Amino acid sequence: MDPYVQLAKNTIDRYIRKKEIYRPRESELTEEMRTSRAGAFVSVHEKGELRGCIGTIAPTRDTLAEEIISNAISAATRDPRFPAIREEELDLLEISVDVLGKAEPVYSEKDLDVKRYGVIVEKGYRRGLLLPDLDGVDTVDDQIFIAKRKAGIRADEKDVRLYRFEVIRHE
Repeated sequence: MDPYVQLAKNTIDRYIRKKEIYRPRESELTEEMRTSRAGAFVSVHEKGELRGCIGTIAPTRDTLAEEIISNAISAATRDPRFPAIREEELDLLEISVDVLGKAEPVYSEKDLDVKRYGVIVEKGYRRGLLLPDLDGVDTVDDQIFIAKRKAGIRADEKDVRLYRFEVIRHE
């Protein structure tokens, strides 16, 4: 299993079963997880349906491993769209981890590609993010619309700042 996914899976399992934060052995972590910092999203699916997804646009922890651990717990227990995962669900979960690259401003929707780039929309203090290459999100317009909705920005609001970022998806 991919070490990023394994870290998220072990974290969720330990937290749901024992209410303990998983402390991986050094040998379980890649060099990147031990030494770099990045935003990361942990997505949890059950039988193909989203069950939780929480992440950070920019790093909030000292290492990528700590970012994944924190976001895995949040995805499993604090996504406001879903009840917390129960122990009997653990064997049914499919988990992915997206490590975000640095966001860069874009000045035209032509600079976006739903398969390659995630998008961040921003207006004032409101900000919404949508990961790239998601099922059912087939156009840049769809991607921006959903990100606006997540941010509480009306679809017809103008003067929205756009940013794009790439991810490395671990499944």
